[in-house]
Amino acid sequence: MKNNSFLPLYVTNFFGTLNDNFLKTLASFTVIGWISDERVKSLAMGVTAGALVLPYILCSPLADRLTAVWEKRRIVRFAKWAELPIMAVAIAGFLFQSPGLVIGAVLLMGLQSSLYSPAKYALVRDIGGAARISTGMGGMEGVSFLGVLMGTVAGAIVADWAADGSTIGPLGVAGHRAREILLIVFAALGLVASYTIHAKEELNRTPHAINPIRYMTRAYRMAGRYDGLNAVIFTLSVFWWGAALLQMGLLVYGKSEAGLHLSATQTGALLCAAAVGIVAGQIVAGFVDRRHFLLGATLLTGWISAALLGILYFAALSPRAFGLVLGLLAFDLGFFKLPLDAEIQKVVKGPRLNTMLAYFNQVSFLFMLAASGCYALVSWAFGPKAFLLLLALAFAVAPVLFVFSYRSVLVFTGRWIFARRYRVEIDGLEEALGHGTLDERRVDCTRPATHVSRQGSKAKSLLVLPNHPAMVDPMLVTAELWRTPLKPLADESFFRAGLVAPRVLKTLGAVAVPDLRKHRTAKGATIARGLEDIVLKTLADGGNVIFYPSGHIQTEPEREDIGTRQLAYNICKSAFPADATARLPDLKVIGIRTRGLWGSIWSRAGRTASPAFVPTLVKSFLLWLFWAPFVPRRHVTLHIEDLTDRVKEWSKLTRLEFNRKLEEWYNAE
Repeated sequence: MKNNSFLPLYVTNFFGTLNDNFLKTLASFTVIGWISDERVKSLAMGVTAGALVLPYILCSPLADRLTAVWEKRRIVRFAKWAELPIMAVAIAGFLFQSPGLVIGAVLLMGLQSSLYSPAKYALVRDIGGAARISTGMGGMEGVSFLGVLMGTVAGAIVADWAADGSTIGPLGVAGHRAREILLIVFAALGLVASYTIHAKEELNRTPHAINPIRYMTRAYRMAGRYDGLNAVIFTLSVFWWGAALLQMGLLVYGKSEAGLHLSATQTGALLCAAAVGIVAGQIVAGFVDRRHFLLGATLLTGWISAALLGILYFAALSPRAFGLVLGLLAFDLGFFKLPLDAEIQKVVKGPRLNTMLAYFNQVSFLFMLAASGCYALVSWAFGPKAFLLLLALAFAVAPVLFVFSYRSVLVFTGRWIFARRYRVEIDGLEEALGHGTLDERRVDCTRPATHVSRQGSKAKSLLVLPNHPAMVDPMLVTAELWRTPLKPLADESFFRAGLVAPRVLKTLGAVAVPDLRKHRTAKGATIARGLEDIVLKTLADGGNVIFYPSGHIQTEPEREDIGTRQLAYNICKSAFPADATARLPDLKVIGIRTRGLWGSIWSRAGRTASPAFVPTLVKSFLLWLFWAPFVPRRHVTLHIEDLTDRVKEWSKLTRLEFNRKLEEWYNAE
């Protein structure tokens, strides 16, 4: 195989997940057949399912530790060798009809799978590099789902053959012999495939604690260093919770007389349709994500899934129509999941990736365990179809929480919303900033985000100084510059304005600005100096800051009035002192001149004071829904220009002269 081919890793992953679920399904049906007491049957089903999941929760820290000791390919190969004796234990359990041995084999299989899971997923980056992460993760998740559902269906069929003594068609192999042969064959094929994996590995030499609770706590804090990474992991875990709930629900609802009333084979075909849909969705999404910011469509794909689940719940569908809608749902879920998977690998670099993947395993399998309890409770209270409504609610709410927790997705979503009301024309963007893809800028998210040019080289920190024609332009400018992470300065009152505004400002990394009109004393001067220090430190650390020199929206048509305000002057003077070496030599000052917002409901046109934020927001939302689709969009222009050289000269002047120069630029025709 070629050194950069994903195929060997895909094949290894496929046979691993196939055998996991083949054994789990065989064990569940076979052990239940040996037990006569109905209560004990339910207990055995729960114990068997938990035996495969529990090791992921307890042993993920150990799996991370292994990547600090061995190469990832070596871990995968050792795990595949260990699979052969585990299958021997399972076969012995089936031959001697020992529930303990069979469930013990499932537990050992879960342990084996959990110990090499972070290694196999981390190999995606090692094989394909950063540019092919989306494609690699799409294939990995696709074959994983295919293996899960094929293993489940094959296990159910072979369990039936073994129970009634049937033979396999023209082969004439008894069902119980087929069970044993397939367990060994699947394990052997996975072992052979593991030796064809080639990768240029990035070694991990940072061991971590193996106590699962301590590990999860430390990993949670580590993930918190990457803006929004915990939101990605928990949203992805909601998907796995939903997948587990969907699988359990379909197995029961498909065969139920109150449901679709299908045979076991037909129910298996329904699950296969879901598998094919998810695989197809993830593969297509892998290619789309390489060219477009698919993560920004999380809200859309989540709500499409919620709508399709609502149709499955409320509509009286025939089995064929149900399967068709289910296939569309599965395809959409592939688009929902793939960019979240890829984002972990795009954001986290180096050895920390192994830790984050192990942490994700812990969280996702905790969610999958919770799915069992949710399904039992909801089905008992509301019937076998209620799981669909629960899933619809989850996929309606989870994307909203994610959007408000992830900066790039939040501003990208805002850009889509504004595009329905405003026709924004931008000039000077490439000359002043240059824009690469979002992925090119993710060099190390443990540090403040910086801008990277189209060639991928690190550029200067940015100080962005726009004019302020209306209350909406901070949101509009931030949305239009969504590729460039900017930390805004925001009035402290907005941090207390309801629930949405504080969440948005926190996600954007906003800095609270006290209202100096309330502090016209020595305390106000101290606050102002402290704010200057915060801005200068952010810029020195490589961050990008945006704030408005005037500090208020325009009171006259298209005329900016900075007055005697001093924040922009003090920061520029400190960054480029006239009598010393520049404090921030890499600082790039960007000016933005916005036109076209005077006269909107967000401006002071026809008012003696600024519009109230919350009532204007509500009015704007209602107009966006019911009025904007039927009228021309408001034309807004953004002129963006690099003012660095001019600001260096202006900062040598007095504060009032500096402000006049800046006003002249803002008010130019």
